[in-house]
Amino acid sequence: MKAVGVIVEYNPFHNGHAYHLQEAKESAQANLVIAVMSGNFLQRGEPALVSKWYRTKMALLNGVDIVIELPYQFATQKAETFANGAISILEAIGCHSLCFGSESGDIHSFLQTVNFLDSHKELFDENIKRNIKTGVSYPKALSLSFQSLSSTENLVRLDKPNNILGFHYLKALKHQKSSIVPLTVKRKNADYHDEHFATETIASATSIRKALFASNENNSPIEQYVPDATSRLLKEYLSDYGHFHEWENYWSYLRFLLLHSSPDELREIYEVEEGIEHRLIAAALDAVTFNEFMQKIKTKRYTWTRLQRICLHILTNTKKAEMKRSGDKAAYLRLLGMTGIGKEYLNKYKSQFTLPLISKLSAYKERDILLDIKASRIYAFGLGNQTREKLLNQEYKQPPIYVE
Repeated sequence: MKAVGVIVEYNPFHNGHAYHLQEAKESAQANLVIAVMSGNFLQRGEPALVSKWYRTKMALLNGVDIVIELPYQFATQKAETFANGAISILEAIGCHSLCFGSESGDIHSFLQTVNFLDSHKELFDENIKRNIKTGVSYPKALSLSFQSLSSTENLVRLDKPNNILGFHYLKALKHQKSSIVPLTVKRKNADYHDEHFATETIASATSIRKALFASNENNSPIEQYVPDATSRLLKEYLSDYGHFHEWENYWSYLRFLLLHSSPDELREIYEVEEGIEHRLIAAALDAVTFNEFMQKIKTKRYTWTRLQRICLHILTNTKKAEMKRSGDKAAYLRLLGMTGIGKEYLNKYKSQFTLPLISKLSAYKERDILLDIKASRIYAFGLGNQTREKLLNQEYKQPPIYVE
């Protein structure tokens, strides 16, 4: 059986994702699709719209055959770390190929870019450091450094979010000496950060979330942009839990932690550096909402995404020492769900997997998966008192979701 891997968040699953899965399976000539999916908190340092279990259902009902959770230590990190963790999982579970969406759509340009920058690594790294010293963010420094290296080769643009992720996927494949074959599909119609609906059937997850939060009702105007299963599950989540998750739900907890902590205590938290702890505490004293807080702490050097990740690590009390101890590759395969063919694949090949497969949390050492457990517990606190308990207990009691 031939498996193609995809690295996803599905926040939420939409028609563009369905197109990607179809193209991935066809271009890889694969029998099934394995998705490495972020858990309850995402790469941009924000809570997922709905829980990982509901997003797993969306994936399985729309073409994915196995869903493996990308651990917190990778899912909430910069692109390079995010990619390394995800690739290590796809390698461990035996994927033949990886297919990712990109603004480029040309895998050869990605391969040339990785090789070109490897051959100019010293100069490239020096340029990044020099640009960071001017006060720009790391993503901006990366883009500027890349632009400064003139080349006549067919290189991919590294100022686009999905191109950047794709570049780091290929770097991770090369670094890990992986045999996985990389493939890419050009993003269709909507850009990653589009906040408005631009076409009749394809929209970005950003614009879909914006529409959902604007209405926060069962009749939200997104039906034409998502499969029926997604629409049904979003309505079901609202009915079961009362509302979707967003940072404002967690602001009171974050504010308490900031005002309760000393600067020395905050400096122990992952990504809290360069004295930003003082800025965080000062802003927390005045800000009434999370958005107001973010506006107060935003600088040219610190992107909104990086600041959200810092806030998330404070919220989950994730220390620098914990992240360092976790390493740069995944230590386990947390199974969230599967279809019939997915179950067949697992039964046939799991003895060959190079990492332990976890289908029951209680059967695994809690210390090794503690970051994921903490994240799920904190995620539940974004709900009201009555619905919170249901989600808190789900982390231990929910077996992998099975879809025939």
